[in-house]
Amino acid sequence: MPEPARVHLFISGTVQGVFFRAHTRNRAQSLKLTGWVKNMDDGRVEVVVEGIRSKINEFISWCHKGPAAASVLGVDVIWQQATGEFTDFQVRY
Repeated sequence: MPEPARVHLFISGTVQGVFFRAHTRNRAQSLKLTGWVKNMDDGRVEVVVEGIRSKINEFISWCHKGPAAASVLGVDVIWQQATGEFTDFQVRY
């Protein structure tokens, strides 16, 4: 079984008010990833995701585009040690 990985993302651009969080949750769930997504006060979206590294890389590629209504300007990627603390993927408020 592949070693689990974790990544912390900060996504900037037109990423709030375009259903980015819901689409992010759906994408993560379809890739069998766990973690969370939330809007930040500065207009960015923050994501923490854990799972198989190849699936995380696929997820990161999707985050560079986002849903159709989004306009992603940047994705800051911080790789971290997986903790296994999540059982699903949630939208945080």
